[in-house]
Amino acid sequence: MENISVNGKNYSITKLLGHGKGGYSYLAEDSDHQKFVLKQIHHEPCDYYTFGNKIEAERNDYERLKNAGIRIPSMVDLDVENERILKEYIEGDTIYDRVKANLSVAEYLPQIREMAANAQSSGLNIDYFPTNFVVRNGLIYYVDYECNSYMEEWNFENWGIKYWSRTPEFEDYLKKHP
Repeated sequence: MENISVNGKNYSITKLLGHGKGGYSYLAEDSDHQKFVLKQIHHEPCDYYTFGNKIEAERNDYERLKNAGIRIPSMVDLDVENERILKEYIEGDTIYDRVKANLSVAEYLPQIREMAANAQSSGLNIDYFPTNFVVRNGLIYYVDYECNSYMEEWNFENWGIKYWSRTPEFEDYLKKHP
């Protein structure tokens, strides 16, 4: 098990949770076995997205999402020098896992639509891809901190909903990412 420090405090890496445009997210534990998500920013090229300062963007987006009333995990610590973020761990299945398993996510549509309305009224879009939403105790959490200025073409109803059921778009994604 690898150890990674955040502002001098060591965390044991348990497993890789995901790899996105901006970084790698790991399940991590402190010495008391409390679980966290540790995100390590990366600088790998992304042909469809342009980044500025990723760590500052994460900090700013976290505040924007909180102010917009989006349910997100708490930011526990931020290590600017090493480009690491420590987040509250939200345990549960993702919406993606549920759709992939042919389970209906209809009961979560009112929640995502409320999040979308909150985001839009704050001039934001969030990344509505279903891997970014975890279900815990009947509530969905947006576990990514990415947000962008609102554009109608990237809102939930025009883009995100295409991946919240076994649509041709979802099936295509599955084929490309087995």
